[in-house]
Amino acid sequence: MVRPHHGLLPQHGRYDYSGITGRPVYDWPHGKRLAVYIGLNLEHFAFGEGLGAELAPSHQPDVLNYSWRDYGNRVGAWRLLELLQTLRFPASVLLNASLYDYAPDLVAGFRTRGDEIVGHGRSNSERQGTLAEAAEQALIADATERIRAAEGRQPGGWLGPWISESAVTPDLLAEAGYRYLLDWAMDDQPIFLRVRNGGRILAVPYPQELNDIPAIAVRKAGGAEFADMIVDTFDEMLDQSIDAPLVMGIALHAYLVGHPHRLRHLRRALAHIAAARERIWVTTAGAIADHCYALPAAIVPGSAP
Repeated sequence: MVRPHHGLLPQHGRYDYSGITGRPVYDWPHGKRLAVYIGLNLEHFAFGEGLGAELAPSHQPDVLNYSWRDYGNRVGAWRLLELLQTLRFPASVLLNASLYDYAPDLVAGFRTRGDEIVGHGRSNSERQGTLAEAAEQALIADATERIRAAEGRQPGGWLGPWISESAVTPDLLAEAGYRYLLDWAMDDQPIFLRVRNGGRILAVPYPQELNDIPAIAVRKAGGAEFADMIVDTFDEMLDQSIDAPLVMGIALHAYLVGHPHRLRHLRRALAHIAAARERIWVTTAGAIADHCYALPAAIVPGSAP
């Protein structure tokens, strides 16, 4: 896309400014105003090379950090699956496609529940935003085809590994058949992004505040503090949603909140939300996208021709 300039500042050209209090009001299904979804990241990492979150600085081969991350797939994700099942919470599973080969039983556990599978690249040891367009297109195609082959359908949504985008990522995703993406964290409502050739793709809110990596790994919040963030966000957004529909995403990584001392506090926070189930729409990112696509034109920002 051609990026316009506002004054002296280059712009992305994907969406126009729109203040949240001046927009059309609509409802989620059954007249609900607050949609809550869990984005559960199931991630796989290369051993001895590539990117990866760090518990502590180390050297390659990085046994310390590799095994810490792999705890999420071997233990943490299974504990989270049990928790979600107990509370009857669906999940949008943000899946590195290489997990089909590494831990197929884990993916099957979420498939059996009927959880949504969202594209999340091949692994979390690479970023797509650093690639040339053809290589990025191939990465998207590889991950998409692996999910389609295993699930029998193409994923509707995408979250880039490391939230990494090139200048053409939304265009490539739309051209590959994706209906929504989760990389853009600028709003509490879904909005449509422009893509090349006159198309569009929906940006569903995905949190960078209510996200265990920035909160725990970067800001060093404890499990109790992160759980309090979830409860406080929910209570405040439930009040705000009286006036307009909102989306509350909760971004989780099994190698962080799947550890026992954090899991206990996460259980408390999610139980608090579950207790208000009758007042909210507990859903998936894909269902939110489907609802927005079904609304009349000009309701969702960016949807008007």
